[in-house]
Amino acid sequence: MIADHCAPAPTRWPRLGTIDRPQTHDPRNQAPMITPTQEPVGSATPDVTITGANDSRQNRTREMQLIPEALARAHMHDRLREAESDRRAVRLAAARRMQRRAERASLRARRALAMAVMH
Repeated sequence: MIADHCAPAPTRWPRLGTIDRPQTHDPRNQAPMITPTQEPVGSATPDVTITGANDSRQNRTREMQLIPEALARAHMHDRLREAESDRRAVRLAAARRMQRRAERASLRARRALAMAVMH
């Protein structure tokens, strides 16, 4: 009797997938969910057509495949905006430097003119 308890599982049954190890990852080949027979009638939601579910899965898969592209596009957009901001800052600093240089040259010219008039 104890030997019967340790007998291997019958091999004639096909091996079913589990949640952790599904038979296939392709949503089109996955079996539809079937309500168990031991549940009372009407307790579970009725089976729905799987075409809508497959379409939504395919859409979700396509959207998920496009996520890295969208992230890269947003990253490039941020980098371009940052580079443009840096260029503006560099131009502003150069303009201020030139303005100070022009003001100093103007003061020197004014002093030189004043010195020429006084002598």
